[in-house]
Amino acid sequence: MHIGIDLGSRTIKVVAFRDGELVDQQLVESGFDPYDQALSMIGRYDAKKIVATGYGRHLAKKHFAHEVITEIKAHAIGARHFFPDCRTIIDIGGQDSKVIALDQHGKVSNFQMNDKCAAGTGRFLEIMAASLGFRLGKFGAAALESGNEVAINSMCTVFAESEVISMKNRGIPVKDIAMGVHLSVVERLVGMLNRVGYGESIVFSGGVARNPCIVQLLQDRLGTVKVESNPSPDLVGALGAALHAGYQQEV
Repeated sequence: MHIGIDLGSRTIKVVAFRDGELVDQQLVESGFDPYDQALSMIGRYDAKKIVATGYGRHLAKKHFAHEVITEIKAHAIGARHFFPDCRTIIDIGGQDSKVIALDQHGKVSNFQMNDKCAAGTGRFLEIMAASLGFRLGKFGAAALESGNEVAINSMCTVFAESEVISMKNRGIPVKDIAMGVHLSVVERLVGMLNRVGYGESIVFSGGVARNPCIVQLLQDRLGTVKVESNPSPDLVGALGAALHAGYQQEV
C-alpha cells in the first residue's frame, strides 16, 4: 500500500493506494498536536511507502515518511490524475496561495506563490468570516447574496480586518462586505495568473475551491476560461504524494 500525507497548516489529509486503486482517504483538523494526528491516521495502514507533502512534511520525514515532495509537485501530480490535459493549477491553502503552470508533459514550468502574507489565503478568509459573524463554510454563500460591491483596500490581514470592522460599524451590510473580501482575493489570484500565464482551463485545488463565491467570481473574471475541480479538492496534494509513492512520477 502506498500512502500520501499532506500535513497542512489547518488540516491533515491522507490518501491510500493499493495496486493502483484508491482505497481510502481521510481529512482531519491538524489540532494542537499534528504529529500525533498524523500518526493516528497512518497507523491503520500496512504501508509499503509513505510520501509526505505540505507544511509539516519535514516533521513527517523525521519520524515516519520515507520521502517528501513539495506542495507544488504534489498538486501538479494530483491535478493531472483527474485532469490529464491540465496546464494551470490554482491551489489555495490555509497559509499560502499558488498558481502553477505545467508543460505539455505535466512538468512544472513556472509558478507564483504568495506565502509572505496571509492575504488571499484560506486563513485570510477565515479571519474575515469571523469578523463578520459567519462560519467559514457559509461565508461564500452569504457573499453571493450581496446586492452591492464594496472595495477592501487593505491587503494586509491586520489592516483588512480593521477596515472590515470599520465598515460594519458604519452600517454597511455584512453580505456586501463579504463580497468585497471575496473580490479582493480573486483580484490577487488573477494577478498571479496573469504573471504565470494560463490557457483554456484552470484546475482549482485546495480547500478554498469549495467556496462557491471564489469559484464564481474567478469564473466571471476569466470569461471563457473554464475553472474546474474534482469533488475533493482538499485531497489533491495528498493524492499527488500517494501517486508519487507508487509510481515515482516526475514533475
